[in-house]
Amino acid sequence: MDEQLDDGWDVLAHEMSLEVAAYLAALQEVTSGEAPDAALPVLLLAVGQLCGAGARIGALIDVVPEERFEPDTGSDDDVEDLRERLHALLGGLDVYCDLEDPVLSGEVTSGSLSTDLVAIAADLQHGRDHYEAGRPTEAMWWWQFSYLSSWGERAAASLRVLLTLLAHVRLDADAEQVMEAEMAALHAHE
Repeated sequence: MDEQLDDGWDVLAHEMSLEVAAYLAALQEVTSGEAPDAALPVLLLAVGQLCGAGARIGALIDVVPEERFEPDTGSDDDVEDLRERLHALLGGLDVYCDLEDPVLSGEVTSGSLSTDLVAIAADLQHGRDHYEAGRPTEAMWWWQFSYLSSWGERAAASLRVLLTLLAHVRLDADAEQVMEAEMAALHAHE
């Protein structure tokens, strides 16, 4: 990457590229299938972390690249295999109810965690391609624009769904099993 500052966005672009790398690594880890029981907690952490990073760049002043047209980063990565693996892992938990626009309409629609999480990955990777090509301002512009127009909303919806799923897994336990576990824990030191 060029040593010269690129409109002052180089430090934030570097930090965002680390967030992107962490998110993409988490998706790969989850879809490897090595620890299916950890899928919901890992996805919750990854998406939650990404929501914080996105809010940070969304709240910044508008990033304006020097060039009017975006430089070509080459062909986009094919993420269909990743989506299919995530869909298979999530099974019946993949589809959820959502609001089309919670401010302007109350229309209920459906969403797909696998589709959302992979669409987020594609948007993030596109910005990362710019960053890795030495264009931190272009990367920041892309990440900010796509956060406000696409992946920010999908990440927020996914975070809510993942939290709800994890809460159901943890809190909807059979009352008798919970009581037995509590009794075992109370009497473990005797």
